Amino acid sequence: MKGKNYFFSSESVTEGHPDKICDQVSDAILDDIIKQDKFGRVACETFITVGMVIVGGEITTRGYVDVQRVVRDTIRNIGYNSELFGFDANTCSVLSAIHTQSPDIAQGVDTGGAGDQGIMFGYACDETPELMPVPISMAHKLTKKLAQVRKNKILPWLGPDGKSQVTIQYVNGRPVVATRVVIASQHTEDVLDKSGKNMTKKSRDEIIKKVIIPVLGKYYKKGKTETFINQTGKFVVGGPVSDTGVTGRKIIVDTYGGSAPHGGGAFSGKDPTKVDRSATYMTRYIAKNIVASGIAREVTLQLSYVIGKAEPLSIIVDTQGTGRLPEEDIIKLIRDNFDLTPVNIIKKLNLRRPIYRNTASYGHFGRTERAFTWERTDMAGILKKAAKL
Repeated sequence: MKGKNYFFSSESVTEGHPDKICDQVSDAILDDIIKQDKFGRVACETFITVGMVIVGGEITTRGYVDVQRVVRDTIRNIGYNSELFGFDANTCSVLSAIHTQSPDIAQGVDTGGAGDQGIMFGYACDETPELMPVPISMAHKLTKKLAQVRKNKILPWLGPDGKSQVTIQYVNGRPVVATRVVIASQHTEDVLDKSGKNMTKKSRDEIIKKVIIPVLGKYYKKGKTETFINQTGKFVVGGPVSDTGVTGRKIIVDTYGGSAPHGGGAFSGKDPTKVDRSATYMTRYIAKNIVASGIAREVTLQLSYVIGKAEPLSIIVDTQGTGRLPEEDIIKLIRDNFDLTPVNIIKKLNLRRPIYRNTASYGHFGRTERAFTWERTDMAGILKKAAKL
């Protein structure tokens, strides 16, 4: 939307949101397998509800995963370790329904082909140092801050479940101010007013002071930034008691907050032979390096694959008019400088490591941790030179 005036909103959820619990459990199981067998095949999904966790899917490995231990440790670390917030990792039921990968799929993957058909999108823009859109970047930082002030007992009455939503005003296509900020955060009853139906003003003000203002920084402007905190009045009942959770149900939260398309495939619980995950990481890596090189201020990249075939079926690039080269020339740069076969994507990004549990909350992109190899911009100089800019 270069040059336009508009408002754009993105949301995030905390690590204690039921869907995110499931993403983390699935990726924790994947990590446990990769520690023992880096070539293990994993497609693991989790379902959570009142007092119960069900883990299912297909796993083929030479290792052994203690599903009970991994599930309980993951949920306990999130913060559901007593009945205080309605779910206890120590006493919940854990059911396992795992089988091996279909041999019909394996025969195509074993030869280096893609683990499935599908379309994958990558995106980058120059709005933040991480080359991410401001709305999703701010939304993730808010939910992460909620977890930090809870775990560090700065706001000890907060619970694990929560959400954020940020609306950013754009003027001439550039982010200017956060006009509306939404926080929904589980809490204990001791911050309710005398009616028992609403949080106290003091507790709301503490969230504004210790979460919203520090995170938004220059995008928070008094008199222009409107806040909505637990808009129904209170949020005592949360987590799996109030809502079921399923792996892969927060794919837009996981990517770009709606600023770019999503191919549809979820990430968590899938080993890197699944191009749903690895090729999407690669498209982000390429898009980020294109923006970092100065070739474009914004870029959306799409790849498509078919099961059993190594090379992508198609590549398309859209720079929204911000490119300094024709898009067909950018596609040629991509083909000349990146090997897009699953085997080489895994090698380039070093994906056969137990790194996935940390990707499962607060977004897979825009992260600065070293394990997030798809966030490197080590190809920017090579692309700039090849483009003769």
